[in-house]
Amino acid sequence: MGRTYQADVGGYAVRNERVKRLFMSPKLSNSQYAFGSTDLEHMRLIRQAAALAPFTERFFREAGIGPGQRILDLGSGAGDVAMLAARLVGHTGSVLGIERDAHTIARARMRAAGAGFGNITFTQADVAGLEACGPFDAVVGRLILAFLPDPVTVLRSLMHVVRPGGVLAFQEVSNAVSLTLNAHLPLVSAAGVLVRDTLQRSGVNVEMGPALYRAFKEAELPPPSLKMEVLLVTDSWWMCSMVTSLLPQIERLGLSLRALGDIATLPNRLEEEVAMSNGAVAWLSLVNACAKLPA
Repeated sequence: MGRTYQADVGGYAVRNERVKRLFMSPKLSNSQYAFGSTDLEHMRLIRQAAALAPFTERFFREAGIGPGQRILDLGSGAGDVAMLAARLVGHTGSVLGIERDAHTIARARMRAAGAGFGNITFTQADVAGLEACGPFDAVVGRLILAFLPDPVTVLRSLMHVVRPGGVLAFQEVSNAVSLTLNAHLPLVSAAGVLVRDTLQRSGVNVEMGPALYRAFKEAELPPPSLKMEVLLVTDSWWMCSMVTSLLPQIERLGLSLRALGDIATLPNRLEEEVAMSNGAVAWLSLVNACAKLPA
């Protein structure tokens, strides 16, 4: 019999050698996140999170997340979703954030501490195989399932960490909707296609949003309630920042940048195209999926 290992993870005891291997394995620091883990990518995530915060907060409130609850945040990134959830649960509740990249989780811890959150714990781990943790009142995640090689297995494992009557609430996107709505903008469309192709070639499901219902069903979870919101904007920072973060991956995959022209002038040309359109541009098509386990 293996030696027992115990770690205090946000107030939840995690025991046994198998869990030690899951949480402490060196492979977890080698993130395959297509956007990378640079400081520039962290700033993109933080700016993106600020824009998405009102939509995610409304979704979480509608899902029943509130004071005193214990929340598990999958794929915490720079910590914004965990901090949002921590505000909702208050000082009587707590949030455990799971993130596999060491550099990213260090920034999340620093930001949460700087903002005065004492009810958040971040743990470096993979999201697969979390059945030893819990129980939680809710598991949440934003733009995480699309990056997992087997989201159905991960969703199925969550039944063992959420209490009866607890909630699973996830937000994912549909790339096709945004591409369709932006088809009248040649440069925005070309950049969007390159981003889509890069992510797809990297193993990302760019249509995870519409696939959420099927994924929940295949995971033998209750059918989720679904809502799609298309976020419209009048600038192009989001597209420039995605292309910039993906440039190393684009190069590794051997994809062509020819359709975008001179990368150095891309921000100005994108901004000019959006301004000349005299209209809004589809940024994200956000799909909300929420399921409540039987009590």
